[in-house]
Amino acid sequence: MPIIRLIAALLALTAAAPAAAYWEYTHRMVASIAWAEVKPETRAKLKALMREGGRLETPECPVGTLEDASVWADCIKPMGDRFSYQSSWHYQNVNVCKPFSLREACKDGNCVSAQIERNARLLADKKLPVRERVMALAYLTHFVGDLAQPMHGGDRGDRGGNDVPVTYGIVAGRTNLHGIWDGWIPERAVTTPPGGVQGLLGGLTPERKAELAGGTVEDWSRKAWENSRTFAYTSILGDPCRERGKTERPVLDEAKLQALIPAVREQVVAGGLRLARMLDDAVLLGKAPQSKRGGGD
Repeated sequence: MPIIRLIAALLALTAAAPAAAYWEYTHRMVASIAWAEVKPETRAKLKALMREGGRLETPECPVGTLEDASVWADCIKPMGDRFSYQSSWHYQNVNVCKPFSLREACKDGNCVSAQIERNARLLADKKLPVRERVMALAYLTHFVGDLAQPMHGGDRGDRGGNDVPVTYGIVAGRTNLHGIWDGWIPERAVTTPPGGVQGLLGGLTPERKAELAGGTVEDWSRKAWENSRTFAYTSILGDPCRERGKTERPVLDEAKLQALIPAVREQVVAGGLRLARMLDDAVLLGKAPQSKRGGGD
């Protein structure tokens, strides 16, 4: 009986792990791309800052590398009241069935785009205590990755796709639209050859890199919103704004997945290049975007 229980426990862990681990993998890939693209002077200053990671007093969630820092904001979620204030900072539910606007989705700055801007300003402010700047680095690294994920940038009143059941391969019946975009789809896209940082960046001209990294945080928000509608919803559901039966479960088949892979790879690369640009600006130049809360149309 103990052996049977042990096997059952191992199977349960195997089934549960990928949903969390795969998006962690993609966050780390965004950070790895940024690390490869920042200026050497930025890299040196970031290393010095991350050596102070112990000041966060989260030993189970280290920030010793930029890849570790990229998942810190998720790692601390189980710590309850200590970090409960940050739950709404990871996304912004901008309605894909209405004209783009951040006004309602980012009320009082509690959304991912506002927190990207806020933490970039904190990181750039060298007068602040080191602990605040280390935390800002971790948050900034994570949130730029979050905004590269379409379901963190737009929805249709369904909690970022969490209320949309989807059949996807072996996880049929056990996942939803948000889940497959958080984990399964980006993991598949990023590991499709050529993989790794050089594989993802290979073939990109300096001009194309600058184009992907360019724009404002609001521009990136609009792009995530567009991707949410065009790729996440439309590719699987068709018209995302038509009424559907509650029992309908759309299928993401292999043909649809293959068609999505180039766009998903590009959004991961864009996240890494945007992060590199923000880190160079904040750490070397003390430069960060100014808030435009209250607007967004």
